[in-house]
Amino acid sequence: MEEGHREEEVLGSSLTMEKVAAAKQFIENHYKTQMKNIQQRKERRWVLERKLASSDVPKEEQMHLIKDLEQKETEYMRLKRHKICVDDFELLTIIGRGAYGEVRLCREKKSGNIYAMKKLKKSEMLIRGQVEHVRAERNLLAEVASHCIVKLYYSFQDAEYLYLVMEYLPGGDMMTLLMREDTLSESVAKFYIAQSVLAIESIHKHHYIHRDIKPDNLLLDKTGHMKLSDFGLCKPLDCRTLSTLKENEAMDDENIKDPMDIDSSFPDTNDGNKWKSPREKLHHWQINRRKLAFSTVGTPDYIAPEVLLKKGYGMECDWWSLGAIMYEMLIGYPPFYADDPITTCRKIVHWRNHLRFPEDIKLSHEAKDLMCRLLCDVEHRLGTGGSNQIKAHPWFKDIVWDRLYEMAAAFKPEVNGELDTQNFMKYDEMDTPTSARSGSGPSRKVCNH
Repeated sequence: MEEGHREEEVLGSSLTMEKVAAAKQFIENHYKTQMKNIQQRKERRWVLERKLASSDVPKEEQMHLIKDLEQKETEYMRLKRHKICVDDFELLTIIGRGAYGEVRLCREKKSGNIYAMKKLKKSEMLIRGQVEHVRAERNLLAEVASHCIVKLYYSFQDAEYLYLVMEYLPGGDMMTLLMREDTLSESVAKFYIAQSVLAIESIHKHHYIHRDIKPDNLLLDKTGHMKLSDFGLCKPLDCRTLSTLKENEAMDDENIKDPMDIDSSFPDTNDGNKWKSPREKLHHWQINRRKLAFSTVGTPDYIAPEVLLKKGYGMECDWWSLGAIMYEMLIGYPPFYADDPITTCRKIVHWRNHLRFPEDIKLSHEAKDLMCRLLCDVEHRLGTGGSNQIKAHPWFKDIVWDRLYEMAAAFKPEVNGELDTQNFMKYDEMDTPTSARSGSGPSRKVCNH
């Protein structure tokens, strides 16, 4: 009995010591951060003073600029002290829903500014091991100051949810655009693929890999220019079901009920899974993506083979995804589309046997060459040596890279006012997402015509 009591005392005192150590650490970190902030503030003032001293700016103007900096610094500190929460926003229309939560249009009560608020259920993220992924996304959005990336304005949390408050892009996403247009001309596709190259390049410069680049995550602003985001909220692909994937395993093509991928002929067949022509395959894809509008299940259609095989992968996997999106833009469906996700994954892993271009779709030699050089092994993939390899490809010969965001966009979305959500799917407040799906395509959004 005494022994047990002594153990409890020891345990109690060790827990107390831990709490004391944690409190000490917290206080030290807090003051270390405060000192660092003060030091950085001094340095910023010193840099400005040095710049102004070596310029022709009049003395009075110099004083005004230094005062302006001090004012901004004070305002920033005041903002930092104000703990923002969900009550600071008026919640409006739902524009996205998925496995972890939802995306809503919202208005900041104090400023009246309109944002998109991503609300993620913490318990769901913990169960699915997505905490690191979301932290990386938040850090990326906060770090990368690029006009090609969706801006993050605030992030905060309460007991149940994590909130990311981002800029609202009213033009919808690339998925919606592809649903409206079926296929894009090479010149239109080139505009969006080129903007995607700049967006991917900007995150790679900060040593981030997106890993989930798909049409859902390519958003359009009100002028039709594109920015990279992660609005999908789709449940990540459950890789445990893909444990059967082996690169060196012979693929049983008999089980792949899609003759289009074996040769370019389309034999007549009564098998419902076989598509007799590229047009039929396109039609099937269109029906499927409308059916899957409310699905919360992820898609493997744009995932690189090395990611599926868990071989270890680098930034090159994002360039594969871009190749798959380019194929869908020009041909109408993703390159390894099948009736079920596992077959799609198997096709991606054995891409050599399944990458085909339908004969009735006329594509330039340069477009085909670029797709083949993106949808290939890492060793030969364009972009492995940096984004300049892709920019230098002949398909982009007429692209002026540093003027791309200044020129008129390929399509200008219809946007009537800052609260317009017509380019997003309509969600009922009480809707519950369904998880049923029949094919490998992403949860396509329905256009509101």
